[in-house]
Amino acid sequence: MRKSTSSGLSKSLILKGLQCPRALWLTRNPPEFDFPPQPERDAKFRAGTEVGQLAQQLFPGGIEVPYEGLTVPAQLARTRELIDQGAPVIYEASFSFSAIFVKVDILVRDGDSWQIHEVKMGTSVKDVNLDYVAVQHYVLTGCGLSISRSFLVHIDNSYLRQGEIDVQQLFHSEEISAKVAARQQGMPEIVNHLRETLRENNEPRNSIGPWCNDPYECDFIPWCWRHIPEQSIFDLSGRGIDKFALYRRGILHYDEIPLDELNTKQRQQVEALLNHEDSVNLSGLEDFLAELWYPLCHLDFETFSAPIPPFDDTRPYQQIPFQFSIHRQSVAGGCAEHFEFLAAPHVDPRRELAEQLLAAIPADACVLTYNQAFEKRVLTDLAELFPDLAAELTRRIENIRDLMVPFRRRDVYRWQMNGSYSIKKVLPALVPDLSYAGMTVADGNAAMAAYHEMCSLEVGEVLEKLRTDLLAYCRMDTLAMVRILEELQRLAAEEKAAGEG
Repeated sequence: MRKSTSSGLSKSLILKGLQCPRALWLTRNPPEFDFPPQPERDAKFRAGTEVGQLAQQLFPGGIEVPYEGLTVPAQLARTRELIDQGAPVIYEASFSFSAIFVKVDILVRDGDSWQIHEVKMGTSVKDVNLDYVAVQHYVLTGCGLSISRSFLVHIDNSYLRQGEIDVQQLFHSEEISAKVAARQQGMPEIVNHLRETLRENNEPRNSIGPWCNDPYECDFIPWCWRHIPEQSIFDLSGRGIDKFALYRRGILHYDEIPLDELNTKQRQQVEALLNHEDSVNLSGLEDFLAELWYPLCHLDFETFSAPIPPFDDTRPYQQIPFQFSIHRQSVAGGCAEHFEFLAAPHVDPRRELAEQLLAAIPADACVLTYNQAFEKRVLTDLAELFPDLAAELTRRIENIRDLMVPFRRRDVYRWQMNGSYSIKKVLPALVPDLSYAGMTVADGNAAMAAYHEMCSLEVGEVLEKLRTDLLAYCRMDTLAMVRILEELQRLAAEEKAAGEG
């Protein structure tokens, strides 16, 4: 890789360096490596931009210093011009001190001083937010500005939208001046250390660790973790043993782990994988199957969330269902009839979705889900929203059972599951001829991203292709449940026959 000669910094680069110096160096000296696409990160960036623009309405009448279309020197000059002209509010004000470039979301004049208002799409103040504002404070005071107060503006997730967005209710502003001031003393040393990192000729070799995902998932995990095998100590399920402690001892593969240091479930996971051992607890499995009845409806929802509530009677980050798939069986082993719903973009889907769901699921049917807490929450929200449908929705909620249970309890365990009981691990272990492989939309996060993309598309082939991919994914979820249940029923009959024989 080619060594960068620049030691200039920004607030985002400083935060990256605080999380991991190696990540800072790699940002300036990217390796020649095929990184996987990150559509979820891109979607979050777009949402953050939308939140920042909406928050400007908290201080109307300001003037923006745009990033697009202006060089950095032009942004700095325009900011200084606005300050000299007496502008009361500046959006995206730009400053540079000691070769550190920052933009302030909202800068508000306060007599002879200024207030910093940093906007974040989270729902509380985090330490990393304090570091973010501390960098801004350091640069602005270095440029000669007096900072009177600093604020973190974040989403208030108790806000319930009714009509047009009320920005005063959507956002909560928390003063963080004292906490930011406490971080100022060490800022010069931090900056000098990060510059020294950037001046290094070779990539820093600090090890991987918990900081790879704290406070953010690092972009360079695929590069820094490339030496980790497909099956490693980091696949151990649950809390149990400290995986990084094992790593620091040079232990990476399952066959190197001292088994007596593992808890019961982790030990079972390791031994099962090493020895290719499966297990069935017939009593537990039969207890689970005895709780089911017919007609039986396999149900799966897809939901989306957004920091800015999109419809009336929604809150920030509320899980809003936009799609369902149902496979309905009248008798055990019978043909499964399929029902599906996928909302049109930009339309509150909840009423139509609820009505179609009630039409597809008989009132006396067993409703089988995978991770029932999620589906119950969705249906409970719908019942609260639509009182006239509440009684019927509540009957379906009461009839919900959870296909995850025998796998979470390890009544049925396959070594290929490697400690996981997610449907993406259970399906190939029990039903190898059915797979999510090759699907354009292959998990819930991708489905949410696909819905958001749908909302940005015009009617046409691309939109229709996306709808087709979403329908195929959600249908696969409930078809997988049909096939998994059939396999459980087969296993129970097989184990019982073997015991009787």
